[in-house]
Amino acid sequence: MMRYLVGRVPSLVLVLLASSVVAFALPRLAPGDVAAAIAGADATQVQIDAIRDQLGLNSPLPAQYWHWISGLFHGDLGQSYFKHRSVASLIGDRLESTVELALVALVLVILIGMVLGILGGSPRGRWARAVLDMGSSLLIAVPSFLFALAAILIFGIYHRWLPTGGEVSLLDDPWIGIQYLILPAFALALAPGAVVGRMLQTEMLKMRNEDFVDLALAKGVSPGAITRRHVLRNSLGSAVVGVGLQAGNLIAGAVVIEAVFSRNGIGQLAVSSVASRDFTVLQVLILGVVTVAALCQILTEIILAGIDPRVRLGESA
Repeated sequence: MMRYLVGRVPSLVLVLLASSVVAFALPRLAPGDVAAAIAGADATQVQIDAIRDQLGLNSPLPAQYWHWISGLFHGDLGQSYFKHRSVASLIGDRLESTVELALVALVLVILIGMVLGILGGSPRGRWARAVLDMGSSLLIAVPSFLFALAAILIFGIYHRWLPTGGEVSLLDDPWIGIQYLILPAFALALAPGAVVGRMLQTEMLKMRNEDFVDLALAKGVSPGAITRRHVLRNSLGSAVVGVGLQAGNLIAGAVVIEAVFSRNGIGQLAVSSVASRDFTVLQVLILGVVTVAALCQILTEIILAGIDPRVRLGESA
């Protein structure tokens, strides 16, 4: 295990280095002048130039990048241009909301994926399988914000069963907090859960054609036992890979969902930073999302090796 982790460090560093370059360059490709936006519509050119000089925007881009990346190594994420606060404090104030949403959604992704995958990978009639495949395809194809709007209309406005906006921390009041999380977490988890389910279903159908399944049938093992002990157990690797791939996407999907449900999380911070061209906040958020996705991939490979003895870390995954 330790040898595997050490072996992954160089590739992880290269990914993060390349991502930091993209995170630094991407916000600066947008049209407009951030110094002019900070100065306001009535500012003179002298005032705009003074702001550019104060923020270091007149320095060459490589110098600006080095100043930012060296600050990261020293734990300094920078200062927000518009909110005049440290980026670390801005993210810290909103991180709990996004983490709660992402974790609850991840649990739902696993549950939805397992249910759809087992139902689709078990012996079914022609029409039942067609309905399951159609349902999975619909969940994958429909954007999450449409599920969010439909959930608000049905469960929040028509029936008034659940709140449709705002949030309460799970640490402050778990019962009320989970009520605020149910709708956004389901909206965020439906499509990724369907993707995981489709991957598990495909692997289970493939496993049913293996010789050990035919041998179990010849020995008189019941279909349910075959599904649980042989087919599902040997198909879980694909589900783990699917969950790992979707875990990183949940953070990106939270941007839209948080806007729909008026949650004060990282997604809302990203939207406001894009609107105001707040480079220092955006570049840290982009790099943070990539870091989370990379760590999720490594964790996925470790879990896969733990549940599937055929997989050896550092050899195959």
